[in-house]
Amino acid sequence: MSQYTVAVIGTGPDPANPTLEGFAMGYRHAEGYRSHDQCEVVACADIVPENGAAFAETFEIDAEYVYEDYNRLLEEVEPDIVSVAVPPAIHEPIATDCAKHDAVQAIHCEKPMADSWASAQRLVQTCWRSNTQLTFNRQRRFAKPFIEANRLLEDGAIGDLERIEIGWGDFYDTGAHTVDLATMFAGDQPAEWIIAQLDYREEDVRFGAHQENQMWAQWAYDNGVHAVLSTGARTEVVGAAFVLRGSEGTIRIDADDGPMLELEQAGDRTPVDVDGEGIHRTNAEPDGRYGSLLHDRAISDLVDALETDTEPALSGRIGLTTAEILFGGYESVRKRGRVEFPLEIEDNPFEAMIDDGTLTPEPAEE
Repeated sequence: MSQYTVAVIGTGPDPANPTLEGFAMGYRHAEGYRSHDQCEVVACADIVPENGAAFAETFEIDAEYVYEDYNRLLEEVEPDIVSVAVPPAIHEPIATDCAKHDAVQAIHCEKPMADSWASAQRLVQTCWRSNTQLTFNRQRRFAKPFIEANRLLEDGAIGDLERIEIGWGDFYDTGAHTVDLATMFAGDQPAEWIIAQLDYREEDVRFGAHQENQMWAQWAYDNGVHAVLSTGARTEVVGAAFVLRGSEGTIRIDADDGPMLELEQAGDRTPVDVDGEGIHRTNAEPDGRYGSLLHDRAISDLVDALETDTEPALSGRIGLTTAEILFGGYESVRKRGRVEFPLEIEDNPFEAMIDDGTLTPEPAEE
């Protein structure tokens, strides 16, 4: 087995005090590496020196390997794997610099993928051209309610999957997970079209990006599976975090109430054992951890892919389907009609509508 040196770019602030400017995801990545016997976190970089110093103390990194300039880190440390845990607007330039460095074999980047459709595509293409493995931290694919739901689908428990309903979270931030999971349930097929509408009356800025207050979207995958999503007010109209409707039954995945996973066949509902795991964390989180065991599983998947030269479940290529749906949904709002794929825009239509005054949310209270 190979041994891999790891660097984290973007340590973030103290994870005990998360804010909408950052949830210290660098700590969560590092915890996953620390739990993997083939990985060693040897360096970090953050533009806030005290953040880097605190991270280094937590993960026992020598002071000489704590940087403000990530390019110096790349040149002096030459890590095998780099985690990029910075806001989406700067994913592309930082990950591109990492991909161009000969020593870097893999980049594990936070979600959402990028701040525009063009940026997302360039980033994936750059890593492909440099033969650098690129993954995005869509770790909820490894939660047992979703794993077991996917197994039930593949076993034909509800016949042919016809519709996926999502009633959880938002569209851009949490949507980087929920839309990705919908795509997984649909067999990781590309989408064919999307139609959407949103409401944005109260300003909500997360990680430097605007986030709508309410969203409704419907899209179709190339294999005929449809998906609908309702976020914000009246999200409960869906009745669960996920409802998977098939020709012979229904699967429900819940966020908080009732069984985490439930199978309905011929009118009978049966809870499905998921070892007590939820959609956010597992049931066996040791005290003192910064990340969940889902992050451990994400790291294991990317290391296994490096070892076997196979495509990881969280690959950038697969992630482009989610990005296309997200930016395509915003484009549907902008053009007030259905959008066909492949998506033929470059920008982020939601941000563009704010910039040109089409959307005018009330400023958030200080």
